[in-house]
Amino acid sequence: MPASTTARPHPLAAAARLVMLALVAVLTLFATRELAQLWWIALLAVAGLPALLAPQHRIIAPLSRVAEVVVLGLAASHVAAVALVGGSIHGLGASAVLPYLAVPVTVTALRRRFREGAGLLAVAAVALLVSGALTEVDGARQITQPGYLAVCAQWLILAVLGLYAARTLHRVMQARGEGKPQPYAEATRLLTQLRTVARQLPGATLDPGGISEHLLEELRNVAPSNRAAVLSASGGGRLVVLAQVGVDRVDWETTLDADSAIADAWASQQPQTAARSQARSHPGGDVSALIVPLVAGVRTVGLVVLEADAGHAYPSPVVSRVTALTGPAALRLEAALLFDEVRSLATNEERQRLAREIHDGVAQELVMVGYGIDNALATVHDDTEETAEALRTLRAEVTRVITELRLSLFELRSEVDRHGGLAAAIAEYARTVGASAGLRVHLSLDESTARLPAATEAELLRIAQEAVTNARKHAGASNLWVTCEVDPPYAQIEVSDDGQGIADQRPDGRYGLAIMAERAERIRGRLEIRPRRPSGTTVAVVLGTSPRRDNVRGSAAAEGE
Repeated sequence: MPASTTARPHPLAAAARLVMLALVAVLTLFATRELAQLWWIALLAVAGLPALLAPQHRIIAPLSRVAEVVVLGLAASHVAAVALVGGSIHGLGASAVLPYLAVPVTVTALRRRFREGAGLLAVAAVALLVSGALTEVDGARQITQPGYLAVCAQWLILAVLGLYAARTLHRVMQARGEGKPQPYAEATRLLTQLRTVARQLPGATLDPGGISEHLLEELRNVAPSNRAAVLSASGGGRLVVLAQVGVDRVDWETTLDADSAIADAWASQQPQTAARSQARSHPGGDVSALIVPLVAGVRTVGLVVLEADAGHAYPSPVVSRVTALTGPAALRLEAALLFDEVRSLATNEERQRLAREIHDGVAQELVMVGYGIDNALATVHDDTEETAEALRTLRAEVTRVITELRLSLFELRSEVDRHGGLAAAIAEYARTVGASAGLRVHLSLDESTARLPAATEAELLRIAQEAVTNARKHAGASNLWVTCEVDPPYAQIEVSDDGQGIADQRPDGRYGLAIMAERAERIRGRLEIRPRRPSGTTVAVVLGTSPRRDNVRGSAAAEGE
């Protein structure tokens, strides 16, 4: 049985039922003066017991509530038939039992099953009518008694009003809840919209330069200009040129502290015209300049500068046409600048890692090649054989550096294929690196058909690549063992070598270990680094805990050199 069907009864729900049953029992006994009529109360308790014990069961709970209202309809008619209250107005005794109608209706309202509540009221109405039609009082059918009909209508209307009030309150609370900030939901919505909108943009781009060039092309159709540019802030109180058009390159005034129309437009957020050029150097002559700020909300994101070699080239109608185009363009440019900033933050880590790789690897190797060339030049006239040997050494060194570059490029291009899986990507990388470095690679791959999230797979691949690279560069190993076990949400990647061990590795190898630790922490994994017996190092990353191995999976074991 599902867990949801075995939920324990809520103490308040149980207490409410007991209190209502006791109240209805007292009213029934008061109205009829007959203990035998209390068996209806016992029957109500039995009918409602399944709903109390299994309140979330999709079948038992609704059926139990239907049984309650059916028993309630029968009980109301029979209790009204023997009741002593009402005098000549027969049927008023039904009011002793009908208050229990609040129990099943309130339960459905609390569980936000308003349609079920409406259905229960309909069943209750039918049960009351049918039971009244079958019950006789003084030779007449109960359904013909005005008191009975009035009491039934009264309680049904009250129940309908209560259900409607609960539904209205739920909608109000739901609307208020939607107004509260939901960071992850909002981030998901915005990112989804960003992806959709970016694909619909002209050229499917969010490049600030491309958007700026497109804006200048539009402005050339509505305003005369011999030169124009779009400027944006770059920090430090200076502007940068995102795009410009004209015959010659222009040295625009980019300092916001200068006494210029550009600085005035940025500060005032209003279009400015000037009779002098906004360039630092200009040959002179008649010039008209128009500077229009690009304002998105309350923030100035850039400026459009138009210049024409004529006087009074930008009257008010022209300024209006220009501002009509720059208004929407400001929002587009702000989105592009924000996207560019996000993209820069996202790629900064990889740039830092590549910078360390180049500095510690290829750059130093090229310096050594340069020193070798200097030595060869110094001996070229003195010892031909020594020069030839130095050149052969340099040729081998250049070949090795080229191999390093190719491996670095291969690492950057490597990614987890949506069809091949994580194990296939790690195996391909290990085989390629092993073949180039003369390592004997032993692969053990065990991957289920289920997949980890794409971002998690990417991080695990980068960790495996870094571990393999460390073994190739710093361990001086002959063998490399790579184990990949993936059974989502569990995964374990292990890379072992028979090299010299971590203690003797160069400091740049420890940078790689720090990078792996950061990546593992990002996906909430555990990075384990331990010595391998009799020699070497084992680097393992573990994600989650190993599940029971009951599912069907594909596994492969391969060995290559």
